Amino acid sequence: MENKLKIIFMGTPDYAEQILRRIINTNNMDVVAVYTQPDKPVGRKKILTSSPVKILAQENSIKIYQPNRLRNPETVNELLKIECDYIVVAAYGQILPLEILQHAPCINLHASILPKLRGASPIQQTLLNGDFRTGVTAMLMDIGLDTGDIIKIKEIDVSEDEMVESLFNRLTDVASELTIDVLENFNSYTPLKQDNFLSTHCNKINKKDGEVEFKDALTLYNKYRAFTPWPAIYLKSGLKLKHIELAEKTSKNKAGKILKIEKESVVVGCEQGSIKILIVQPQSKKEMNVMSYINGKRLNLADNLT
Repeated sequence: MENKLKIIFMGTPDYAEQILRRIINTNNMDVVAVYTQPDKPVGRKKILTSSPVKILAQENSIKIYQPNRLRNPETVNELLKIECDYIVVAAYGQILPLEILQHAPCINLHASILPKLRGASPIQQTLLNGDFRTGVTAMLMDIGLDTGDIIKIKEIDVSEDEMVESLFNRLTDVASELTIDVLENFNSYTPLKQDNFLSTHCNKINKKDGEVEFKDALTLYNKYRAFTPWPAIYLKSGLKLKHIELAEKTSKNKAGKILKIEKESVVVGCEQGSIKILIVQPQSKKEMNVMSYINGKRLNLADNLT
């Protein structure tokens, strides 16, 4: 009987859940423990909710650990008692201390072409940048943030109108395949050091990041691609722009001026370029067709949407 690879898995959101599912469904691998973030209150009623990774682990009767601080000495000692061949980390949300990094090869799946876009939001940042290429990097973890030696990179193209959910799903598929490849062929790869000179960083996304102005149409549109459905993009007035398209990138306009009223959309000018708006959502109201909105506000051609 073939010896199975013993895996400790660390992850929290959907991205990690799909990678874990792929490992579980691979015959020559055995997930001996799962580490995920503690349950968190979600929604207005603050209902305590388990992470997608925890739910999948429960369904497969895998031992689950949810430490508040992975660096806690008791937590570290507990983990070091678990025999494993590899530790796989995907969007876990905590830094691994040195003792754990030395316990077994720690492989991280990061959704960018490292050393570019180290940090918490590489998928969104790819779209904010308007990049046409991205990928997933499998790397050996060290004590830095996404600074470890690169084992393998799998790249994909990004279309100019791709939305974050689509890109997220495609990168998750890539990461799942890459994980199995690296685990099964680990000894045949020679990890390469990252060039820190080429590194860039991306921060955690906050609600306030969704506020937009009619300055540059392409920048606004890329924020829409990156921040839909969350945190969504919205004007200072609180009006959410729920469905927009990039009309063009070069014209010069008064910011927020209604340039064209069409059957189901309005074209609004930016200081550079213009966007087509189809669906909006006023504060504390349901989303609506933009025509209903401008008719209710009695806005006409050349008026300012803001």
